[in-house]
This record gives sequence, C-alpha cells and structure tokens, in this order.
Amino acid sequence: MAEPRSRDTPAARLDVRPDPGSAPHDSAHTHVTGRSEYVDDRPMRPGELLCGLIYSPYARARLKRLDLSDALRIPGVVAAITAADVAHNLWGSIVVDQPLLVEEEAQYAGEVVAVIGAETPEALRRGLAAVRVEWTRLPAIRSIDEAITAERFIGAERRIERGDAGAALQAASHTLEGTLVIEGADHFYLESMAAVVYPGGDGPFEVHSSTQHPTETQHVVAEALGVPFSDVSCIARRLGGGFGGKESQAAPIAAYAALVARASGRPARLVLGKDDDMIVTGKRNPFQIRYRVGFDGDGRLLALQAVLHSDGGAYADLSTAIMERALLHCDNAYFIPNVEVRGRVCRTNHHPHTAFRGFGGPKGVALVESILEDVAGVVGRDALDVRRVNVYAPGRDETHYGQTVENNLLPSLFESLEERCEYRRRREEIRAWNGDPSNNPRGLSMTAVKFGISFTTRFLNQANALVNVHRDGTMQVSTGAVEMGQGVNSRIAALVAEQFGQPLDAVRMLATSTERNANTSPTAASSGTDLNGAAAVAACERIRGRLASLAARLRDLPEDAWPSRTAGLGTQPELTVADTPPPLPVRFEHGRVRVGDGDAAWSIGFAELVQEAHRSRISTCEYGHFATPHLAFDKIEGHGRAFLYFTQGVAASEVEIDRWTGEVKVRRVDLLMDLGRPVNHALDMGQVVGGFVQGMGWVTTEHLHYDENGLLVSHSPSTYKIPNVQDTPRIFNAELVFNEGNVANLRRTKAAGEPPLMLALSVWTAVRDAVSSARAVRVGRREPIAMAIPATAERVLRALEAETFARVEGGRTG
Repeated sequence: MAEPRSRDTPAARLDVRPDPGSAPHDSAHTHVTGRSEYVDDRPMRPGELLCGLIYSPYARARLKRLDLSDALRIPGVVAAITAADVAHNLWGSIVVDQPLLVEEEAQYAGEVVAVIGAETPEALRRGLAAVRVEWTRLPAIRSIDEAITAERFIGAERRIERGDAGAALQAASHTLEGTLVIEGADHFYLESMAAVVYPGGDGPFEVHSSTQHPTETQHVVAEALGVPFSDVSCIARRLGGGFGGKESQAAPIAAYAALVARASGRPARLVLGKDDDMIVTGKRNPFQIRYRVGFDGDGRLLALQAVLHSDGGAYADLSTAIMERALLHCDNAYFIPNVEVRGRVCRTNHHPHTAFRGFGGPKGVALVESILEDVAGVVGRDALDVRRVNVYAPGRDETHYGQTVENNLLPSLFESLEERCEYRRRREEIRAWNGDPSNNPRGLSMTAVKFGISFTTRFLNQANALVNVHRDGTMQVSTGAVEMGQGVNSRIAALVAEQFGQPLDAVRMLATSTERNANTSPTAASSGTDLNGAAAVAACERIRGRLASLAARLRDLPEDAWPSRTAGLGTQPELTVADTPPPLPVRFEHGRVRVGDGDAAWSIGFAELVQEAHRSRISTCEYGHFATPHLAFDKIEGHGRAFLYFTQGVAASEVEIDRWTGEVKVRRVDLLMDLGRPVNHALDMGQVVGGFVQGMGWVTTEHLHYDENGLLVSHSPSTYKIPNVQDTPRIFNAELVFNEGNVANLRRTKAAGEPPLMLALSVWTAVRDAVSSARAVRVGRREPIAMAIPATAERVLRALEAETFARVEGGRTG
C-alpha cells in the first residue's frame, strides 16, 4: 500500500453523486420478514436453563449477607452462582480490575452479586425474589468534582502539547475561559445483552453472544471457567445494535451464562430485559472540561489550554483509551498553533462507562465547536466565518500531535455546503425572525468533523479472514467483523465478489466465530470494513494469483490434456502454479476469467476454472491477514501518526425553540460527507443519517437520572427519550462527496460508522445560537451561552429565562 500523500481539493472540484444503485443489506429480506435470527431467537434445547441476575441497589455497599438457600428450594431453580464459583474473578479490557461477581463490596449500583438458573420464567422470577441479600451502605463518590477532591483516578494523567500555550495566551488580544459539561448517554441498542451457552461435555463450550468482540468474550468466559481459550468458542451471528456498548461489556454476560451451564451441565440462556440492561451496563463517559482559549480580532485561534476529566465509573473498562481519543480530537477540523490539553479519568461509584459511537472523539469535537461559537460572539462575526478562518488548510495542516491532515477537503466542504444550503440568505431571514420577541427563537449553525480512523492502540489494527472458493464458483467468507446492522458483511461480500468478477449472491458471509478467526480485534473504531475487508481481499489476491496462473497455463494446453480430462486416470503430470499472477493480463469479470487483450483474448468460466484447479490439487481456499500500515503514534510523548486517514464532513442545522416549554424542533439539516469511494452508497447513507439522528438524541433529549442510592431510574423507553420519527429534521438533505484521494485505504474508501454522529453537534450549537439571539434581543447584547450536553427542554428554557428562574428560585430560598 502506497504511502499517503497530502492533497487538497478546491470546492469547484467536489464531486457529489447520487446513489449509483447499491445492493441491499444482505439481511434486509430476513429483517423485514422477521426471519433474522438473533441470540434469543435460538430454539430452546431440552433442559435449557434461563438465567437472571441479583445486583447491588446501592452505589457502594458492603455485602453483609447473601443467602441462596430459599431460592434453591424453589421447584425449577437448578443453579445459583456466586463469586466462590468463579475460577478467575477479575477481568478488564485494558486494566484487569473488575470482578465478575461481588465478593465483599459492591462499587456501583447494578454490580452483579449472584446468578440464578431456572427451568421456567416463573421459577426464575420466584428464585430471584427468594434470594436474601443484606447490604451495609458505604459513602460513595457520585460526581467528577467529588473524585477530583478525593484524588480518586484511573490511570495516569495524559498530556498532548504543541508550542507554548501559556505564553500565547498571555500575548493574545482576546481570551475566554469556561467549563463544558457533557453528561452520559445510554446506547439503547434494540437487542439487549444476550448469551446462550452450550456446555462442553467432551468438547468446547459453545457460546452464542451478542458481542462486538467475540475474542474477548471467548477469553473472559474461559478464564471464568478456568479452562484454556481453546475450550471455548464464541459465535456472533448478528447483533441488534451495539454502538460500542457490546465491545467490552458483553463478555461478563456470556460468562454468567457459562458458569450456570458448567454448574448444571445444561445449556444456559441469559437475556437481559431493557430495565436490567440499562441499570447494569455502562454508558458514554460523562466529561467535565475546563478550558482557556486565546484568539485575535478575526477570531483566529492562537492558543488552547484544556483540562479534561471524565467519569470512568468504578472500574477502568475502556475509559483511559476514550480519554486519549478525546485529547486527540480537541482540534477537530481546526488548526491551533499552541495547544496544551491534559486528561484524567476519575474513579466514581457509577457503572463502569465504556465505548460509545465516536469513543472520546465527540468530547473533543464538542469542546472546540463550543469555543468557536463563543469566539464568534466576542469578535462580532458569524460563527461560520470564524470556523473558516480556523479550518485546516495548506500550510496550516498539522495536528497538535504532529500528524499531517492529508487529502484535506475541509475548506471545500465548508464552501460547498454554504452555497448548497443557502446559509447567508437563511441567516438574514433568521436574524429578522428573531427580531420579533413574540416569535419562537430560531438558530442556525454549521459545524465540521475530522475524525481519525484507526484504533489508537496499534496492535488492534489487524484482522484476518478465511475465503473458501467452492467448485461451483460460490464462496464462503469468514472474518472477525461482527454484523450489527451497519452492513459490514454486505461490504465485505461486495469486495470479495469484485475480486473474482462474480455476482454478489455468489458470496456467503458466515457467522463470526472464534473457531474460524482467532485473536481478532473488536468491531469498533469505524474500522470493521477497513480491516476485515482488507484481510479478505488479501486472501482473494493469493487465490486469484493461482487461478490466473492456471488460466494462462490452460490457454496453451489442448482441452484433452486439462486436469478435468486426465487427473482421474493420471495420464498427464499435474499443473503447478505460483501464488502470483502471470505477466500477461488476466481479468476476472462477469463470471469469466479472460487471458490476454482484444480479439486474441481467451476466456474460461470462473466455476470451470475452479474445477480445473481442484483436479490439479491447487488450493482455492486462503487465509488472509492485514495490519494497518504507516501508524507510528507514541502514547508517552503524545506525538506521531495516530490514524491512517481522516473522514471529514460538515453539517448545517436550523432549529426552532418553543419559548414556553424549551422544546427543540430541528427544522432543517444539510449535510455533506466525504466517504471516499463508497463500497455501498446506500449503506453509507444509512450510517450517515442514522449516526446524525443518534447524535441529535445525545445532544438534546437523552438524559440519565439516578436516585439517591446511585441507581439509574431512567431505565426504560418511558423515562429515557431517544429520537423518534417525529424528532427527525423536517427537511434533511444528506449527500456524499465522491473522492478518489484517499490512497491510504482499501479501494480508496473512508469509514462511515462514527464520524456522522459528531455532525449532530451542529444541532446543539444551533440551539445555543437561538438562545443567544433571543437573549440579545432582550438584553441588547450577544453573550456566550453556557449549555451542557444534553440541551434538554428544561435547560433550554432555563437559559432563555435565566432571570425569571433566578428570581423564582431565589424567592423560594428566601
């Protein structure tokens, strides 16, 4: 793969194309007919047990008494598992610090202390109710501020620096400082955590799990059981959504079922209801960011100092890596010459927080986009103009960690979308509308995303794939990628079909299994297709090389000397070939393999060629491995090439706020995304639109509430508000830029999974713009608006009517 080169594309050259006619998602027909099988759709086997969890109702408590005897006397209750039954009771993706089951002290509300296995739902319900647990409540740390005061942290402080931010701030003509609060959010995947385990007998434990990381699930189950990794196989057919929530935290769920299966010698199934799922599992990490920024009279950023603290919860999980990505994305799409960003993960008594679409990137992006809104108000310029002054451009294209922004379309994306969405005309209309204080205030904002694609832990950037080409010309493909609705199987199938010139329906994608693909990385970091697709193509290329060489040999042989005519009798020597193709042109297209050019070209059917290979004992099966090249990021120094490339995009959002309730309605969104050369345009558009809408929920309505014991109370659709169809923008224009410039990646594609979510920050900044405009009419000046994420209706109303709320609440206090 060639070393990437920097390339910038003028706006006039942006190539926006409609869908050329994409193939549907490979499971679309089974989804709409209800025939797609998820973990809990697996038929119950004879003797199979249903599992349930007993967990702490307190943020921190000492286990005083755990009595399972009454539960075990209930007819149908077969097994009860505690920490004493676990061979190795600690697990963790980065730091091995989290107990599978509480031994002495629970560190968060929802921490599991026991698992019950029963034959029927009624027996399970009665068994769970019969467990006697007594706790002694202990003081708990429930906030970032409390953790900082108590100096309770997970891992060391991380720092990334460039230039001298302190000196640049002293010299700057303008400075601002503030605190940005970003609260957590639930993944709210439609399929809750689920696992079915079939016990080994004389063979391995077979685990079917709704997991984004089958390898980690396999390993955690094996360690809990005290058996070698080879005695456990993990299979993930498909997930009903994951969004990062099943990257690490699906593993203990499978371990609980496996422990019941081993204790009983019977299959065991654990499927959490939505309430238990939300209470037990971690969320997107809450963040609290203190910052100081310096800038000039045009709004050009000169220096940024920021201290990021996140709530990691009770155990490490993935929070240190999430913090690292937040630090790496504090620049987002903008050049800042002097930067000092520091980050620390706080240990609290909340459920351990975990990966979520975008990982830590949304926190860094939110910081700088918030800052630019406020800078624009100070210098009296439109926020779009301030963003365009600061956007990465030639000569100003190196990040604060020392990586060049290659294939930079950001200036062109801003320019193009400004024209496409008629930004200037609409800005004037909104200004006139907001001039009448009787109108509901409206806001307009355009934000960007520059999202790095790769795991920031280098060894995770690898994948393997098995490709089997059968004698009828059809193929089976197995990779470490997990299909969770994003269409990774459809994309990889298209890449394989393209390699052999076969129709898409000739490729069968197999369920992800650790038996076929071992030591795999999670399907995360937007890299599922990049890594696993490249591994599959690597396998295909070796098979192609052998088949191409064979085709060239066959062209020069009389047909009666071909292996299919002679191999059975052994009348001719076997044909031998190399893995590399011959020097003459060989093309795989339209179901045939063509040798040579023009009228002299000779061809053979693909399936016929595979038959000839089999008769000559030439392998048409291959195992491919891929490791992402060019990565060289020093985590200690905070410097180097952290990512293979950047996915880029811009979005303009217009909102209207009900001035009596604070409710936000998104009137219009215009979005322009650079995804290189899409493998499947329709699936990529699904990711772009879906990611944006999910991001809208994060920044506006999805609010987590905990009771005085630290137990989550917003644990169902009735109390936790995700976007529905009525929340989608009234006008939603989303388009993809066709870009050939991403030479760093497979087929010049760009990842689509996570970046679009961050463009939803344009909704949040548009809300702030609307509030600021409304208040400017009232107080006669435009001022920075502090607005936490999510900008709920209550928070928006409080910002609009700050004086009223202060007067009323002050009166109550008095």
